[in-house]
Amino acid sequence: MKRFYQLIITVLLLTPFISTAQTITILQQDKPTSIRGLSVVDDKIAWISGSKGHIAITTDGGTTWAWQQVAGYEKADFRDIEAFNDKEAVIMSSGTPALVLKTTDGGKTWQEKCRKTDSIYFFDAMDFADAKHGYILGDPIKNKFLLMETKDGGETWAEMQNTPDALPGEAAFAASGTCLRVNKDLGVVIASGGMAARFLQLCNCDKPQWQTKSLPLAQNASSKGSFSISDDLLVAVGGNYSKDKATDSVICKYDKKSNVYKVLPAGATGFQSCVERIQGRTYLSTGTSGTSLSAAYGESWKKIDSTSFNVCRRAKHGKLVLLAGDRGKIAVFKM
Repeated sequence: MKRFYQLIITVLLLTPFISTAQTITILQQDKPTSIRGLSVVDDKIAWISGSKGHIAITTDGGTTWAWQQVAGYEKADFRDIEAFNDKEAVIMSSGTPALVLKTTDGGKTWQEKCRKTDSIYFFDAMDFADAKHGYILGDPIKNKFLLMETKDGGETWAEMQNTPDALPGEAAFAASGTCLRVNKDLGVVIASGGMAARFLQLCNCDKPQWQTKSLPLAQNASSKGSFSISDDLLVAVGGNYSKDKATDSVICKYDKKSNVYKVLPAGATGFQSCVERIQGRTYLSTGTSGTSLSAAYGESWKKIDSTSFNVCRRAKHGKLVLLAGDRGKIAVFKM
């Protein structure tokens, strides 16, 4: 009888991970581009953006993709994309010049909406609270994080004045577009890295002020820090991309009782560049070291795949979860 109860306890502990099989299936690969921008609109429509000016769209849940190099922007590194439907999308290029382009006809034509030719501008991530109101995060300029704001769906962009101070050597990573999170309830949130790893939040309140918290992730080097934070702000991931197999200080979770983020065991996963809440309090994280899943409210993690990816995103309206990475690699995750 004692052995029977021990077996029951073991099964219950493992149930979050084995109740259903988790699979990652490659849909596309071997394209001459590294993908970091991924926007999943619903269970049918998704867009990707990558290096060498590459863009792709699917309208059948990822089975087929229509690829293009945006004419005139073949050298652009499109590190992030925000799509609204199968016709409208905004893409962001990180380097010099730092660019924002928009399409309203499914990618047949693109219009340039913002161009920064000064090399001090480096765009890291983009996120929208709704179809009209969005932000772009850039590396600090004169010790201040750069934030660009649009209130007309990406048609025009203006630099915000109320931006947070950056610590010496602190910046953000243009790794997956998820070091910036924006929504109506939680405001604007930045996950930083480099010589410091921090959580910075501008709340939606009567007197908006930036609030900060330290993140216990790998830091104190240009290759280290927090690379991504979940949309509910409870889980942050990162590590050291130059030593992506190192498993120390790559995942942390907010502890409500102590009001601080606490580092968690990584479940044998190394560096992670993106974390996404895929349903309820189930989280998926990915990076060049592989992909991990937490079905336990982010408290414990299990590595489920060793394939290198840069980004994972769930559908804004639906259940589709896609991943993307180097060499034009696109995959679908299923539970």
